[in-house]
Amino acid sequence: MASPSPHDRSAKTSGDGEEEDPVEQMISRTGCTEQHEALQDCMAEHRDWRVCQSYVGAFKKCMSDHHKARQEHLSQRQRMADSTPT
Repeated sequence: MASPSPHDRSAKTSGDGEEEDPVEQMISRTGCTEQHEALQDCMAEHRDWRVCQSYVGAFKKCMSDHHKARQEHLSQRQRMADSTPT
């Protein structure tokens, strides 16, 4: 049996039958789900991104903080790999 493609973008379903959005999955791995949901709620209510700027800023900061932490983690791993004798 062939293994699934890592590039398979087809929707997967959760146990309750709802499709799991790949974007939602990615955001959940960042720890920014709360900020993203608040932004989505604001946009659904107001339908104007200008009204939701505080939510946009909070989500952007969360994603930026996650990116910085991930970059630092990867840099540390690279430094450790470089210093390990072969």
